[in-house]
Amino acid sequence: MKMQTARKFRGIASVRADAADANSILANLQQAFATFKAENEERLKEVKKGFDDVVKAEKVERINTAVTDLQSALDQTNAQLAALKLNGTGGNDNDPARAEHAQAFNQFFRKGAEANLRDLEVKAKLTTQSDPDGGYVVPTQMESAIDRVLGTMSTMRSLATVRPIGAATYKKLVNVGGATSGWVGENSGRPETETPRLIGLEFGMKELYAQPGATQTMLDDSGMNIEQWLADEVSVEFAEQEGAAHISGNGVNEPRGLLSYDMVADASYAWGKLGFVVSGHASAFAASNPSDAFLDLIYALKRGYRQNASWLMNDATVGKIRKFKDGQGNYLWQPSALAGEPASFMGYPVADDDNMPDVAANAFPIAFGDFKRGYLILDRIGVRVLRDPFTSKPNILFYTTKRTGGGVQNFEAMKLMKIST
Repeated sequence: MKMQTARKFRGIASVRADAADANSILANLQQAFATFKAENEERLKEVKKGFDDVVKAEKVERINTAVTDLQSALDQTNAQLAALKLNGTGGNDNDPARAEHAQAFNQFFRKGAEANLRDLEVKAKLTTQSDPDGGYVVPTQMESAIDRVLGTMSTMRSLATVRPIGAATYKKLVNVGGATSGWVGENSGRPETETPRLIGLEFGMKELYAQPGATQTMLDDSGMNIEQWLADEVSVEFAEQEGAAHISGNGVNEPRGLLSYDMVADASYAWGKLGFVVSGHASAFAASNPSDAFLDLIYALKRGYRQNASWLMNDATVGKIRKFKDGQGNYLWQPSALAGEPASFMGYPVADDDNMPDVAANAFPIAFGDFKRGYLILDRIGVRVLRDPFTSKPNILFYTTKRTGGGVQNFEAMKLMKIST
């Protein structure tokens, strides 16, 4: 295939993603990956003969990048479809009190008319926060629209357990073992056994905000879909902030991210820390049999967690592992086989998140595990909006806040790879 074909594949990624045509993206992805394998095999043959053609290497990398773009476009389309299926349209609420609140909120949003909104919130059972001056809770369908966009864009949110709560903190007890038992004869004594050891986890709520603006003329347009406009405006910012926090957040005024916990070699694993295996090279993957480290990572995880496990890494890392093969020469990374399914590596789904670090010395660029059991995201019920017509005339600003939190809830369910010997 000529170089122009690689450029064509990269262009298709963005066009098809806009068209949300999952089947077309899938067909182009599979064709691109087949081309990548063929070109890479030719390059490897030349390398074995002592020739390392720079032009050929660049061509392979361009096609590799095209595969990444197409897989990302397909993942995005799949996420949109999944979010729509999960949240529905958000507009089918038959509760008269909520419908009355939604109508009044629409007038508040467009004209600033409060119309007893505070009382309507209580009547519609929407108010769950005590601050009387923190704006008004958005209607249910509007919050669903925001969550739908957010779920499409935030990788960890799509993998982890997401739980709505109505309190400022969330506490749970985890059994970390300790209970014992034993075999006895019919007339043997029954000595007292050990009791389970419970550890308490507590997750606090953090506040996330965005402040989009619109002109009054725009708001006066009755054809403007307010819920979709607000979702589009704030969800991108929310997703970017959340995405970074769920990976590397320090827990101060933001959720505590996966990579902020203490990490130890898996042989020394203890509850409260995340275990890791090493890549076999000081600054990259091992030059010989690099997939062995990934096998170690897979089997560092207990069998009960492997069943629903997946990989988490950024696109640059995916581009590197795409070249790995097994002992029979088969590529270990495989593109999506069907629309709605993710790519896989060594038989497990691959989720990409640009917040994961690149491959570098002492970095942790790869996580593997059952993230639904391992990481918890909490949403305090009620996205609030405060209308500000004064600060930026002639624009109307909408100070939008969302209280959310997150952190590891099961340290056994996830493992990491460290770039090290």
